[in-house]
Amino acid sequence: MNRLHLFAFLSLILLSACGGKPEFETLSGDKGRFEDFRGRWLLINYWAEWCAPCIKEMPELKKFSDTYGQQAVILTVNFDGASGDTLREQVSKLNIEVPVLLADPSPILAIPRPQGLPATYVFDPSGKLITTLNGEQTVATLAAAITPAAQP
Repeated sequence: MNRLHLFAFLSLILLSACGGKPEFETLSGDKGRFEDFRGRWLLINYWAEWCAPCIKEMPELKKFSDTYGQQAVILTVNFDGASGDTLREQVSKLNIEVPVLLADPSPILAIPRPQGLPATYVFDPSGKLITTLNGEQTVATLAAAITPAAQP
């Protein structure tokens, strides 16, 4: 096997071992697969610039992330599909300090797009959708959502 074929073969093995193509990318450039979060709670929060409760809950999302970061990951997504400079401007204007996805994850996660905002989808550590939290959330309501005793 020549070096080019060996390199291609090893690259394929490495991609397979790493789970293949990334499923998401954040505004900060982080890339990954949602299965990388297995073992931790995953919360997907939808927001929009025009949504007053979305803006009001952003500091709570950051506090939740700071407090429960070992147990849970929170990712946000712009409901309107803003991208590029527009997305960066909105994130800066709203002082969003939690990761912002560049694309809507609903097709990959097999979840419906929310009918109202804000909306937070809560996945348990095995990757199963447990609940959808509608409306403005606080650290306490988010913490209750990831408490196993609170689950049905």
